[in-house]
Amino acid sequence: MKFEDNVYALIDELALFDYKIDYNDRIWKIIFPDKKGKWHYVHILKYNEIYYISLLDGDLDALEVVPKKSVQTAESMGRSSFGYRDNNPEATWNKLILAAHNWLKFTKKDWIKANKHVYENYPLNCRLGLVPNSLVRSSLPDIFRIDRELGRSKTKKFIQLVENGYFRDDKNTTKETMTANDFFNYCKIAYIAGQTKSDDIDKNLSGRELYKRYADGRDNGLLEIDPSSTKEFAEWIDGTHPKKSTGGHPWEIKRGGNTTHIDLYVSRPSYYLKEKFQITLSGASIGRLKETVCMFLGLYDAGKPITIDNPEGIRKRLLAQDNLGIIPKHQSLHRANQIFREEDSVFDVLYFDDLGRYKTRIKPFITWKPLPILKPTAHSGTKLQ
Repeated sequence: MKFEDNVYALIDELALFDYKIDYNDRIWKIIFPDKKGKWHYVHILKYNEIYYISLLDGDLDALEVVPKKSVQTAESMGRSSFGYRDNNPEATWNKLILAAHNWLKFTKKDWIKANKHVYENYPLNCRLGLVPNSLVRSSLPDIFRIDRELGRSKTKKFIQLVENGYFRDDKNTTKETMTANDFFNYCKIAYIAGQTKSDDIDKNLSGRELYKRYADGRDNGLLEIDPSSTKEFAEWIDGTHPKKSTGGHPWEIKRGGNTTHIDLYVSRPSYYLKEKFQITLSGASIGRLKETVCMFLGLYDAGKPITIDNPEGIRKRLLAQDNLGIIPKHQSLHRANQIFREEDSVFDVLYFDDLGRYKTRIKPFITWKPLPILKPTAHSGTKLQ
C-alpha cells in the first residue's frame, strides 16, 4: 500500500475507538510498540474534518490529513519544537503509521490485554510521576538542595516566620501609604541582601539608580512620576495617572527569563478597595529562590512590611516536604512543574534517569500518572469486557 493509503487506513480504524472531547476537537492517544519493541506515543486530533497526527515522544513534524484526499506536513500547526520541517514524511512516518494501525487491530480484539501490556511495559523514563523530595534528597547526596544553598541560619529563620504566623498578619505585609522613592528604597535593600557572586552591587548608588541598572527597563512610567508624592504613586498603582503606560514589567527588579526573573511588586490588598499597599517578592524558580528568600529576609530585618509568594510552599521545599515531578525523557524541563496540579506540591522536576543507581531504591515510592486507555467503542462490533 502507498503511504497515503496506510494513513487513511489508520484514520478509518480510529472510528472504532473511543475519543476524548476538547471543545469541538476529538482526541485519540495511542501508545504502542513497533516490530523491534520500541515504544511510541502518538496524539491524533480531529479538527473539523482534518486530522493532525503528532509524535509526542519524538521530533517528527506532525501530519495533516484530509481523509481520502491528502497527507502532508502540518504547516498550519507550525514547526515542531525542534525547529525544522520534514520534507519527506513518508520516510519518517510510514513504519510508525503501520505499527499504530497494527496496534489498533490488536487492541480491538482484546483491549484490556492490550492496555495491560502498555502499563506493564511502557518505559518508566517516558512516564509522568511524583516522588517525595525527602526520599530523593536522602538518596542522592549531590542533588541540589535549596536549604544548603540558603544556609542553616536563614533556613531556620524563614521556617519559623511561616510557623509563627508572620504571613497571616496584614500589618507585616502592608503599608498605609507609599511613594516611588519608598519602592526604590525597598529595591536597594533587596539588591544588597540578595546579591550573588556574579553581582556587583554598588551600595553608594540610590535605590532608583540600582533599579535602572538591574530591573527589566520597561517601567510603565514609574520613573516619570513625582518620586516623593504618595498621591501620584497611588494614582499610578490604580491606573489613573497620565504617565501610567501598559505592556511593561515595572516589578521585574532582577532580569531573567519568563520564569527565572525576580519580581518585587506592589498591589492593593483588595481589588475592590483603593487603600493600603501590599509589597510582595516573587522568584520561585530553583535558580532564583535562594536570592529571593535572602531579599525577603533582608527587608524583614530592615523592618519593612513585606511578603513573599507562597511562603508555605517555600517552607515545604526547604524541609523536603514537597514532591518532585518526574517527567518523560523527551519533554523539556522548562515550566514542566506546571503540568502538575497544585495539590501535588511539585515545584521542581527531574527525569527518571536522573535517579541513576538509586532507581531501584526509589521506584516503589513513585506515584505514576495514569496512561491513556485505548478502548473500542460499544458499536465497534467488538465484545467489550
